[in-house]
Amino acid sequence: METIRGKTSLTMDSTELHARLANYKRIALDLGTGDGKFAFCHAQTFPSHFIIGMDSCRENLREYSRTNLPNLLYVIANAQSLPHELHGQISHVTINFPWGSLLNSLLEGDPRLLCGLESILGSGARLEIRLNGGALSEQGWSLEDGSERIFQNLAVAGWRLDAPAKMDSHALHHFPSTWAKRLAFGRDPRAICGSASLK
Repeated sequence: METIRGKTSLTMDSTELHARLANYKRIALDLGTGDGKFAFCHAQTFPSHFIIGMDSCRENLREYSRTNLPNLLYVIANAQSLPHELHGQISHVTINFPWGSLLNSLLEGDPRLLCGLESILGSGARLEIRLNGGALSEQGWSLEDGSERIFQNLAVAGWRLDAPAKMDSHALHHFPSTWAKRLAFGRDPRAICGSASLK
C-alpha cells in the first residue's frame, strides 16, 4: 500500500499498518480526501480515532501529509481498487463531495467500489456521504435525482440508509473541508448528506 508524506511516498505492508492501528478502536477512512484537510481536522479533533485520508492524486496531498500526527495516515489509491491491507479494518467511511471517477462509480453502482468498500469494513461500520449540486450537474443530474440514484445503488448493495439531510451555504461554510468552503461561496451552495450502515 502506497502512503505519502510531503513529497515522499513509502510502501506500507499489512504488518506495519496493523501496528499503527493497534491502539485505536475507531478507524475512519476519508475516501477521495482531496487535499486532506477534512482528515487532518478529524485527526486533530479526535485523537482517539485513527484517520486514513485516501486519494489517487498525490500532488493535492503534499501540504497536509507533512503533518506529524500519530493518528493520521495518507494513502494513494483509487476508490475502485482499495488496498487489500485495509481488509476488515475500517469502522467508518466518509465520502465528501465526490466528483470525477468516484462520483461516476457511485452513480453507476460500480461493483469495484461497492464490493471494495464491503471488503475493508468491519462489523457495524458506518458510511457518511455528502453530495453537492454542482458536481452532479456536471454529470447531467440534479442534486435530488443524483442523490436518490446513489442512495438506491447503496441500498441495492446492502446498505441500510438513514433519512438524508440538506446542507445549505451556512452548513457548508462551517464544514471542515477546503471544498465545502468553496461550495459555500459558489454558484450552487447546496448539498445533501446521507448516512448508512451495512445490513
